[in-house]
Parts: sequence; structure tokens; C-alpha cells
Amino acid sequence: MANVLPHSFFTEFDINLFKAGKHFRLYNKLGSHITTLEGVGGVYFAVWAPSAKAVSVVGNFNNWDAGTHQLMVRWDSSGIWEGFIPHIKKGEIYKYKIEAHNGAVTEKADPFARYCEHPPKTASVVWQADYSWKDQDWMHTRANYNALDKPYSVYEVHLGSWKRNADNSFLSYKQLATDLVAYVKKMGFTHVEFMPIMEYPYDPSWGYQLTGYYAPTSRFGAPEEFKELVDALHAAGIGVILDWVPSHFPEDAHGLGYFDGSHLYEHPDRRKGYHPDWKSLIFNYGRNEVRAFLISNAVFWLDQYHIDGLRVDAVASMLYLDYSREEGEWEPNMYGNNEHLEAMSFIREMNAEVYASFEGIQTIAEESTAFTGVSKPVHLGGLGFGMKWMMGWMHDTLEYFKKEPIYRRHHQNDLTFSMTYAFTENFMLPFSHDEVVYGKQSLIYRMPGDEWQRFANLRLLFGYMFTHPGANLIFMGGEFGQTAEWNFQQSLDWHLTQYDFHSGIQKLIQDLNKLYKKEPALYQKQFSPDGFEWIEWNDAENSVLSYIRKGNTKEEQVIIIGNFTPVPREKYKLGVPNNTTLKLLFNSDDKAYGGSGIGKKTAKPSVQGWHGRPNSVELNLPPLGILVYKQ
Repeated sequence: MANVLPHSFFTEFDINLFKAGKHFRLYNKLGSHITTLEGVGGVYFAVWAPSAKAVSVVGNFNNWDAGTHQLMVRWDSSGIWEGFIPHIKKGEIYKYKIEAHNGAVTEKADPFARYCEHPPKTASVVWQADYSWKDQDWMHTRANYNALDKPYSVYEVHLGSWKRNADNSFLSYKQLATDLVAYVKKMGFTHVEFMPIMEYPYDPSWGYQLTGYYAPTSRFGAPEEFKELVDALHAAGIGVILDWVPSHFPEDAHGLGYFDGSHLYEHPDRRKGYHPDWKSLIFNYGRNEVRAFLISNAVFWLDQYHIDGLRVDAVASMLYLDYSREEGEWEPNMYGNNEHLEAMSFIREMNAEVYASFEGIQTIAEESTAFTGVSKPVHLGGLGFGMKWMMGWMHDTLEYFKKEPIYRRHHQNDLTFSMTYAFTENFMLPFSHDEVVYGKQSLIYRMPGDEWQRFANLRLLFGYMFTHPGANLIFMGGEFGQTAEWNFQQSLDWHLTQYDFHSGIQKLIQDLNKLYKKEPALYQKQFSPDGFEWIEWNDAENSVLSYIRKGNTKEEQVIIIGNFTPVPREKYKLGVPNNTTLKLLFNSDDKAYGGSGIGKKTAKPSVQGWHGRPNSVELNLPPLGILVYKQ
């Protein structure tokens, strides 16, 4: 029997779709697939390498000899090399040895590999992730949990450093399916967001430099064990979001760069094909087959791993031709401006495809500019994301909070400015991993004052975040006041939770998540101006803000008032919509959180008008505290 037998998974229709950039299930065709041919078991291999002179599959099974298992190039100018190799089994490691027309020979990992060797090893692994899903109920009803008018409180996690074993080794996917799931459920988050879990070679990249786009990293176990983790989260009623990186990829020798001796995946013009910040390569979004590779990848995670959302990294870098480039380092588009038209087209097509194919999913853009229509549907001229990170709010809010309270009256605008644009997009409010590294300090150490004031400020910050319009995201460790900056090489400092101030922050986040999920006014119209109304935004002298959040009925509205100084405000007069008794729902200064306990449990308004409203109430405002009332 020949070493490689002619065989194909591709129909003529598949090839036409691929060439047109419209084949969005390429993972069923390209890559390695365990199959049977004429009663003999083996593996079908297919790889796109149009500029190659020869392509062989090499591995331990043939002593890495390129001459024994050469693939055959298709006759249809698709550039696909393919063939069936008998007797290869699941678990076999392999690479493609590619001879370019200039004579250069490289060994490349399979771009469509479902599993990879544990870094620093770089070979692909023949794999079939056999798994019986148990999350049918979740999948059928997740639109009820994942919609834009539902609570969206996200816990951002780096799997390698959330928690580690006693010997500092990684927790496995199986361990995380027990420990992480129980913790997220206990804390009350509605979703987790995993920093990239696709295979990556370099730990200090945190996963943002991918080489195995279709493979969950082997650092924590096998692909089916990652499915177990997703299944366990769904069983606990928790949605799963993955960070996804279609913006750039590393130049590692075994990766996508210069794949077949040509600029296959990356743009050949360095002005469009190289990222100076990250020293990485940029996809050629104008090449049909590359678009199909990337859109198939987005579909893959939603389809094969039941993922509920994709948070798309570094969108701003994709949208602008001059991103991080000086004059002369970029070329304008056909209209003479700096918009990257091919990237914009790719993003729109990706979003249109995933929303059409998967009910109840969301895509979220990490986009830091004033680009308009990021979360507007594609058919209305937008980019088609479900949400966008509110980077401006995050920056302004943290700038405000780091100031000593005595100066805050001069900077009230840092807090109120967000409401001038809060409803121009569907915003998610992030305190992400980027805010607790590289000398920025942890959230708790960005707060001013003594220990009590630091923790009071942090409680106030989180209370303000959860009551501000929009969805929420907190990076791991922030929820208990981690003191050190995040270090990807070790566990979070869980021992801190034995101390009252830290456990108080943890209890506060639990209660804020309960409040957010219980009160429809905090989520039903979180992306609509109909869901928000100022009571008083201009009391800068006292550094007090007050506002109303509204749901679908008047009975659901809640009243929020925050005191951003350590000076208690007794008998603070507040205008309210009617004379019904106010009931306290939440107090960030509660003694259970380490606060002073100031704040009335109930308050009866008078008929005296105030703040342009027919009634008013006198409240005792706690120091560095936020109160949530319901009439």
C-alpha cells in the first residue's frame, strides 16, 4: 500500500466557497481528521500552501523524513495539499515540512490542529475530542441569560494564574471545572471571560500571541477536558466568553508567518502586515482564504466548544492603517483616509455570520477610540458587535479615584462626562487585566488614604460601577482587593481573604451581583437613555452624585446616591419622584463589608420639592459610600 493515498473531504462547492472567502466551516475540511478509507483506519491531512513546491507530513511515525509521506496538490488552483495516511492514530505528533519554490524548507505546525504539544514543544497532535455534552438545557435557553437586556457581570480570568497547586504547577481543566466553577457561582458572576486559551508558545504573552488558533492550550489538559470545564460552567448557569485575537500573530518559526515561503496569512506590505507595538504579523484581511480561516475560527469555538461569546482583542489596531505608526509608515486607503477598509469588512462579515448561525451569543469589542457604530448592527451600517468596552469610562474613573478626596470637587466632570456618550454604544465597563500590571498597581493601591479609606474607596468604586449604565467586567483578584500587581507566573494571593477588609470586598461583590441580578432597573435598559436619569450631577462642592436607574415599569426604578469624600453628610436633601417610603437595598458602607454602618434603612419623603422634583428626603450619606434605595 502506498504511503499516502489520494483522498479528499472537499467538494467542488467547498473549493468555490474557499476561494471566495465564504467557507466558514473550514475546520471540517482542513487539518488532520481521523477517518477510514476502504476499511483501513488512518488520518486525512489537508493544508493550504499555494506557493509550496512540495508538502510532506512528518512525525515520529516516519522519523521526520520528508521523503516518505508527501501530500498531493489539488488540480483546481486552490493551493490545497491533501492525502490519506493509513494506520496513523489519535495522539500522533506531526508537522508539515514545506519546501518553497526558492528552495527554503520549513517545518510548520498545522494551522487547523485541534491539539498541540505542551510548549515549549511545537508539534501538532492528531486528535478527536470525543465528548458527550450535557448542556442542552443551557444551549436552548441561553438567549434568556445572554441577551442585552439581561444581567452581564463578567469575571475575567487568566487560567494559568487564578490559582495554582502547592508546587506552583497549573490547575488542570478538570480541577478548574470544580474549583473555579464553584467560586464563580458563589460570587454570583453571570459570565466568565477567559484570556486566550488557544495554543500559544510564550507564557509572558498571556496568550495574546497565538500559534494554534483551533486548539485549546495543552498547558491545562486535553481538548475534551476544556469542554468539561465549559459544560460545568453551563451547568452552574454561567456563560463563557473567550478572548479572541484576529488582529495579529507571532513570527515563531512553526507558526503562520511566511507559511509556504510566501506571505500567506500576513499582508505582504509591512505597513499593513507588521505590528510595531507587539512585533508581530498582521493578517491580510483582503485575502479571501485568510478571511475564511479567521471567520471559521470564530465559528469553531461557538460550534465545537459551545462558547457563548467572543471578546475581540485590539479592534482599534485593526480599524486604522496608522495605528501606532508615524507619518510615512502607513499608506492611506482608496479614499485618502486612515480607515482599514478590508479589516472593517472582515469584522462586519464575521459578526454577521456568528449572529446568524448561533442563537444567544454575543461579540464584544475591545476598542479604545471614538470609532462610531462599533455595536450597531451590520445591516444598519455598524461593525456588528453586541457590546464595546468603555475604555474612556475606565480611564476617567480611575483617574478620579486616585485623587485625594479634598481635590475631587474640582474633577466631578471626570465622573459625569461618561453620561454624555454612555448610550452611543452598548458599553461594558471593564476593570481588566491591563489595569493591574506594568507599574499601574493593583486597584486597591490606586486608592488614596489610609487603609480604611483605601478599602472604602474600592467599595465605592465597585458600587458606582454596578449602578452605572452598562454591563460590568472585573479582572480576577479585584473582587477581594488583591494588593500586589497581577503576576502571570503565580497564583492570586488568596490568603488575603482571611483578613476582614479583603473578605469585606469579596462579600460586597457577592451582594452587588445579587443586587444587579435582582433589580431589573439595573439591567433591562442598561444600554438605553430611557434607563437613566440624573437627580443631581452638579454638587461638586460636596462631591455627591445622585441618579435614577429605570426598568420597564416605574415600580422597578432605583435611586442611587454616592458620597465621594470621607466626610459623612448628615441630612443631605435629595429630590425624589414621589412620597413613597424609600427602602435601602445596598450600602457600600455596611459593617459587613468593613464600613462604618452609616445610612438609613428606610426614609419617608416630605412633600417639599427639591432638585426639580415634587418630593424630597433627608438622608445620612456615609463616608466614601454609595447607597441604593427603592421607593
